[in-house]
Amino acid sequence: MAEAQASEEKPIAVYGALAANLLIAIAKFVAAAFTGSSSMLAEAFHSVVDTGNEGLLLLGHKRSRKEPDEKHPFGYGKELYFWSLVVAMLLFAIGGGLSVYEGMVHIQHPEPIEKPIWNYGVLLVAFFAEGTSWVIAIRQLLKQRKPGEGYFKAFRRSKDPSIFVVVAEDSAALLGILAAALGVYLSVTFENPFFDGAASIVIGLILIVVAIILVYETRALIMGEAADRDVRKSIREIATGFDEVAEVKRLLTMHFAPEQVLVNIELKMQKGLSPEAIFHAVEEVQKKIHEAHPEVSSVFLEIESLRGTQHENAAA
Repeated sequence: MAEAQASEEKPIAVYGALAANLLIAIAKFVAAAFTGSSSMLAEAFHSVVDTGNEGLLLLGHKRSRKEPDEKHPFGYGKELYFWSLVVAMLLFAIGGGLSVYEGMVHIQHPEPIEKPIWNYGVLLVAFFAEGTSWVIAIRQLLKQRKPGEGYFKAFRRSKDPSIFVVVAEDSAALLGILAAALGVYLSVTFENPFFDGAASIVIGLILIVVAIILVYETRALIMGEAADRDVRKSIREIATGFDEVAEVKRLLTMHFAPEQVLVNIELKMQKGLSPEAIFHAVEEVQKKIHEAHPEVSSVFLEIESLRGTQHENAAA
């Protein structure tokens, strides 16, 4: 029940981030117009992309909850992974590309920053807003972290784009804000707009690096990433914990969604068991797996001894 409630709360956090990014984007565009700052304009592009990204994550979350049908018997859970990949590509192409382009143009055609107080004020507000969103996302990530596990490893292990995408975006946003503030400060202090353009390029490179990481992570999930190693180990232990089971011959798992895992397991049963005993053991194994791991939505069991019996009967 707690997991279901947590899943329901995630879209609310995304709605909050959507509204915050939209307001921040408007504020940054206003500041860029008043000051002529290239890095501020790059930050405005970044916030626009983040706003669109949150909308796409919401779309993916909504579509991923559709009920299974004849064309998609395992459901639409991978819709969330697909739209997360789109988010990463937009972050790379629009956020990173426009920021680098704007920085290069500003270096080639430098313009001094006017009224830098606008930049500092907007960046300060944006830093607190993005920081709040980052803290919320990190707390969600920490709920999934294992004892002694580092932040980056927990990030890599996460199967939920509504967590790891937001963490990555907010981290890039905070670094970008610091780069923009430094660019404005150096440009005003040394009266050289080159630093502002260079900061815009740095912001673009930050977004490109983060986007590449997100593309790598979501690509693995779309292709069919296995369940966590500890989950697989637990499933093996559950199966071999029954006296009727001699060995787990094969165990295949795949994530269809953050909380939807498919399990295919092949068991070798002890010799001399009656069909009734085998079927009872199979039912108990399935029941124990579901109880221990609610995220497991489907369990398909193959029995080696039954397959052998069927082949013998067929040959006869």
